[in-house]
Amino acid sequence: MIKDITIGQYFPGKSVVHRLDPRVKLGLTVLYIVMLFVASGFLGLGVGVIYLLLAFLLSGIPLKMMLKSVKPIVPIIIFTGILNLFFISSGEILFEWHFIKITTGGLRTMIFMASRIILLICGTALLTYTTSPITLTDAIERILSPLKIIHFPAHEIAMMMTIALRFIPTLIEETDKIMSAQKARGADLDTGNVFQRAKALVPILIPLFVSAFRRAEELALAMECRCYHGGDGRTRLKQLKTAPRDYIALAVTLLFLAAVIVLNIFVKI
Repeated sequence: MIKDITIGQYFPGKSVVHRLDPRVKLGLTVLYIVMLFVASGFLGLGVGVIYLLLAFLLSGIPLKMMLKSVKPIVPIIIFTGILNLFFISSGEILFEWHFIKITTGGLRTMIFMASRIILLICGTALLTYTTSPITLTDAIERILSPLKIIHFPAHEIAMMMTIALRFIPTLIEETDKIMSAQKARGADLDTGNVFQRAKALVPILIPLFVSAFRRAEELALAMECRCYHGGDGRTRLKQLKTAPRDYIALAVTLLFLAAVIVLNIFVKI
């Protein structure tokens, strides 16, 4: 399970999606999220599925990465689905036993919400798959730069967000190494009840926290040695520039969003 977590990973490439302006990609991601939450039926989510598949195909990222991005949140999806299944009582009754009641409305809501969460995770994961941490930092800083007039630390916020995102794969790899080392020493991490498994995690969490603080201190020291002092006077090797492909991608995304809105108005499925 640990190795299947792909959040924060970047896969270099030269596809159309990779070459999009990172600021535009952030905007497209926001529009995609709006598209999913605006959709009130399965046809609307179907438009989101088509858009997501098109984006993955154009990016050159294997579709199996989509499944890997979803695998770590399966427990959350199951928990959300169970809540919707048992606590929504609209529609016809399919099953009833004492206080447990399953209805068509609860079943529909369970499938709809699970589909929305899966599409949301896959779409946002594609942003980090196709955008390097450095360009993502520059994009966030440029978007937040108008707030500098009120002394908002745009560069520092962007740097912290990107470093946190970048270190997720590193911490996952570190966790996997610690777990393997503990198992080699005879630790039993896979058997027992919930409390026993939680207790078995203590020998993993303590070294992980120590390693995380050590890496943070090393990073801070390295930045200080390189005379890092924030965004004042900072120059960039690559300047962010929009191209015709960015406007085409934005227009296509708006068309998909408009299609979802039209389906909401005229089709109730």
